[in-house]
Amino acid sequence: MSKRSAPSQTTGLEPFRRDLDRLDEQIASLLGERFEICREIALYKRAHEIPMMQPDRVAEVRSRYLARGADVDLPPDFSADLFELLIAATCRMEDELIGATAVAERETA
Repeated sequence: MSKRSAPSQTTGLEPFRRDLDRLDEQIASLLGERFEICREIALYKRAHEIPMMQPDRVAEVRSRYLARGADVDLPPDFSADLFELLIAATCRMEDELIGATAVAERETA
């Protein structure tokens, strides 16, 4: 007599998983858009000799980010950690782009 496996207890989870997969795609797409805008900002800052770090702007965005997180019931530490991760990555990217642009300009001069 062969053993039959019991029906998967996760079968009912498929609709939820599809929703999460769809949301993950949207999140990745939005993050990609955000990084593209940050690339444009870096090039603008370089062209107009604007310092990469803008502390007042970072504080403003952080405050708004935490408030938006609270509005949708995200844990405050999650919102803060996510913001810090985003700002660190985008600032690093801006710094690298501004530096790379400066090096390229010196090499062609």
